[in-house]
Amino acid sequence: MTLLRNTLWVGMLVAAHLLHGQTTQNIPLQPSAWTAEPGSELTFETFDGRPTLLLNGKAFANNLDFSNGVLELEVYANQKRSFAGFLFRKQQQNFEEIYMRMHKSRQVDAVQYTPTYHGESNWQLYPEHQAQVAFLTEGWNQLRIEVQDLAATVFVNGEQALQVEHLKSGNLSGAVGIWALFGNRFANIKVTPTGEAGAKEPYPIRTPPVGIITEWELTEAKLYEEGNIDPASFVQMPTQRVRTETSGLLPISKYVPKPSSGNFEGNPEVYTVASTTISTNQVLTQWFSFDYSDKIILYLNGAPIFYGNNAFRSKNNQFQGHLGLGANKIPLHLKKGSNMLQCVVIDKANGWGLIGKLE
Repeated sequence: MTLLRNTLWVGMLVAAHLLHGQTTQNIPLQPSAWTAEPGSELTFETFDGRPTLLLNGKAFANNLDFSNGVLELEVYANQKRSFAGFLFRKQQQNFEEIYMRMHKSRQVDAVQYTPTYHGESNWQLYPEHQAQVAFLTEGWNQLRIEVQDLAATVFVNGEQALQVEHLKSGNLSGAVGIWALFGNRFANIKVTPTGEAGAKEPYPIRTPPVGIITEWELTEAKLYEEGNIDPASFVQMPTQRVRTETSGLLPISKYVPKPSSGNFEGNPEVYTVASTTISTNQVLTQWFSFDYSDKIILYLNGAPIFYGNNAFRSKNNQFQGHLGLGANKIPLHLKKGSNMLQCVVIDKANGWGLIGKLE
């Protein structure tokens, strides 16, 4: 009788385990299991006694939808400049991205998280989602990501490296893929689903800091030519009203697709115009604190008042182009009545963003 009870108990545990979808799936490292994006280089071979996948670009597992669960892979040590990691919850060209920068061992940005919107990475906008990690210089580095609803916990070689409280793509499920820049070798790619993510949108309500501009009128993207901007044409451009994140950060790529995207510094420069109206019942001067990526031209009531370049490596070879409120501060000389502040935000790659505060 005891043996029978034990057998039934084990059976119930196995059934519950399967019911919750917690069966680990090893994704075969063979051509039939993967689809590479156009322009990506994908090959399969045996290395170090195991099946491996060699990738430069992006590849997605066929017929696999992921919501909550665990993502695991191994990447062979590579001290040359290269990137390797997971793409997940992909729907169309929006997804989450967590990756190791293999050449950045022990540096503060060795591991990064970014949402990808309309095929564009946005790591410059989120320096808080980077972490210092020491990678192995020989053998296999292990990446493990535990995803639960809007949160992700990242482990490298068994040690917690990064906690992301709010995944930002807006997707609760989607395709799973891997990404490598400048080539990396992958092995032992596994997915353990643990159920469906709960919809917890919008994010927990927080009050934005006083003075933060939380809404902008945003135009579509247009190709940018230096010196060929006509502010008189802005009023003829269709706009959409968009909201920032609680911090005041406006991730422009979330709302505006580029004519050409996803090619890093190979992209052409494009611009959008972000506008806001400032009303006052008297003539006054008000301070405007702001930051942007990559470049900006500010117009107040049609007159140019500021030009800046904050692009990746624009100031020195180590300059990242991260955004931070207060990096720039200028006076706005306002007339009585309505004043139009127009921000021409120009971008090539790595994060198209704007943040502003009236003080």
